Amino acid sequence: MFGKTPKSHQINMFQTPLVNFINMNHELVQLAKQIAWDELENEFKGYFSENGRPSVPVRKMVGLMLLKSLYNLSDENTVARWMDSPYCQYFTGEYVFQTDSPIDPADFSKFRRRIGEEGAEKILKLSITLNQKEIAKETTVIVDTTVQEKNITFPTDVKLYCKIIDRCLELSKDESLPLRRSYTRELKSLKLKVRFMNHPKRKKEGFKAKKRMQTIAKALVNDLERKMNSSQRLRHLDNLLLYSSVLTQKRIDKHKVYSLHEPEVQCIAKGKEAKQYEFGNKSSIAKTKTGIIVGAMAFKGNPFDGHTLPHQIEQIKRLCGMEIQSALVDRGYRGKKHIGETRVEIPGAGKIFDTYYQKQKARKKFRQRAGIEPVIGHLKQDHRMMRNYLKGTVGDAINTMMAAAGYNLKHWLNKVIFTLDLIYRILTVEVQYFLTENLNRHIFISAGGECKK
Repeated sequence: MFGKTPKSHQINMFQTPLVNFINMNHELVQLAKQIAWDELENEFKGYFSENGRPSVPVRKMVGLMLLKSLYNLSDENTVARWMDSPYCQYFTGEYVFQTDSPIDPADFSKFRRRIGEEGAEKILKLSITLNQKEIAKETTVIVDTTVQEKNITFPTDVKLYCKIIDRCLELSKDESLPLRRSYTRELKSLKLKVRFMNHPKRKKEGFKAKKRMQTIAKALVNDLERKMNSSQRLRHLDNLLLYSSVLTQKRIDKHKVYSLHEPEVQCIAKGKEAKQYEFGNKSSIAKTKTGIIVGAMAFKGNPFDGHTLPHQIEQIKRLCGMEIQSALVDRGYRGKKHIGETRVEIPGAGKIFDTYYQKQKARKKFRQRAGIEPVIGHLKQDHRMMRNYLKGTVGDAINTMMAAAGYNLKHWLNKVIFTLDLIYRILTVEVQYFLTENLNRHIFISAGGECKK
């Protein structure tokens, strides 16, 4: 059942309203006043049933998700910070200071599954609406792609074989299926041999141990398949097919499996000196020249950059209603010069310009295009896009859009902080000038001078 934030509050004599002791000029207080919470609740009302116990208020859940992306917090740390900060509680709609936990951290996962990719896009639209004045007259967007790494270790064949063996042994206990052999003692010695197989004198021995572990994993999977009945086989069919594909894949194969708990992960080569390969998904980011992110999408696998651009432009129009005349991209998008009514502008060498002025104007334009690189860096370092802990392709999309929403909120808060700081400086200078003038006048009169109006 849909849960609403109460409009009226009843307090006792031992409770004090938050507005009586917090600073009403705080950034989170100002942000809470700018968000249309009633409209947001109406948009999320369709994700809840009409029966059952009322849920946690939507304002509280959406507010906690925004705080999580804004301050780069985990689910557990977001709840802990909410309990410590009265400003976070005011932002999520509380009237008095609360000492109990608002939700269980596991409720974040349930809420993300409930709203899905569509709900995350609504939250991103909310963050764009706060900066609507800055993008009102924009007709150009800057688009680039990046890799959002998944929360997996560096994949090796030995790691995958060990995980398959452990899962098969665990499955045999859960389903009460006696295996022909568990290979426990042999595996202990094989792991030691594989551990130091990069040493030149132990490479041959380590390679044999690796092949033996693959054989053991195949034997355990086949043994389980033989002893399962039809209902058990149907229940674990997906896992068995995944294990078989891992055990039969080769180095030159395409669409390889790099992780058992995240089989959709792709190996993407970015050509970086420090990190040649990144394991995750490709995400597209679009921003305006003023620095507002107006589009963020996650794609399954490793598509060509030029093929992602039509979907990105469509999302921008859906979220902002912008008339996009041109899109500034890098050379990875080569292939198309127009997508609908949008002109795709790519920097390139050897272009002929009629005048020196046109050449310098083009150089300035594509220097602006490079401004999206630090934006992607901030998304990764400050807004939880460095490593994605959410599961599946839906988790990739939600994490990308929530990181973009957190960046937009931070952009708005920085403007508020700058404005308040500027006002404080101006008032401080005026007060100092007033005190200095009065002090000088008092000294002049005390010395026998005559004050004239």
